[in-house]
Amino acid sequence: VQLQASGGGLVQAGGSLRLSCAGSGRIFSSAVMAWFRQAPGKEREFIALIRWGGGRTYVSGSVEDRATISRDTAKNTMYLQMNSLRPEDTAIYYCARGTQWSFQADEYRYWGQGTQVTVSS
Repeated sequence: VQLQASGGGLVQAGGSLRLSCAGSGRIFSSAVMAWFRQAPGKEREFIALIRWGGGRTYVSGSVEDRATISRDTAKNTMYLQMNSLRPEDTAIYYCARGTQWSFQADEYRYWGQGTQVTVSS
């Protein structure tokens, strides 16, 4: 299983980005995929997750009014749309795949390499 995160970059405050996470191989409907982020000197933070089959989602309260998680099963790809970006959103964003509906990073077995998001003020 490989996950490839992309879509990060440098954006001004107030801007938007759509992150993508492409998965290799078959993704079973029971799989849970999630986004986390980690800023320098901080712990990895849960952002959002989605059940592959059915598309149930949950977004952290810290970003829920600015973030949308979605997936395209035909493309084996998960997305994170982030709007109204703030400098404090600057972090490396990671995608992950697991089997449990969990906000804990330890519950996810497979991780992408991360994509850097930098928001300038």
